[in-house]
Amino acid sequence: MATDGIEAVFLETHNWGRSAKFFQALGYELEVTAGDGSGVLRNGEGPYLVVSEVPADREPRVQVALKVADAEGFSPDPVVEVVAPFEDTHYGTKEMTVRDPDGRLWSLQAPGKG
Repeated sequence: MATDGIEAVFLETHNWGRSAKFFQALGYELEVTAGDGSGVLRNGEGPYLVVSEVPADREPRVQVALKVADAEGFSPDPVVEVVAPFEDTHYGTKEMTVRDPDGRLWSLQAPGKG
């Protein structure tokens, strides 16, 4: 079974407010803010952007999450190295981690049981 494109981009920042304004200036709309230096933005029907503030002494990272329609029905080809199988997340999805041939980690995200 294949993935269904990009679900989300997780972006860490040193300044939530500046980052939110930057993406809003590029056409993203703020959908949710947790009030803790994080929030979700979206531009139309495209992938959502989760922005989270991290301490100044930590290098901000970016993580891309690929969409999977059904975690139980998903069985990656043996060429795909599974680092962590699907697990429930605190935000209501299921997430799997895989490694590409160059060593980068990718998140695969499926709907949780709702």
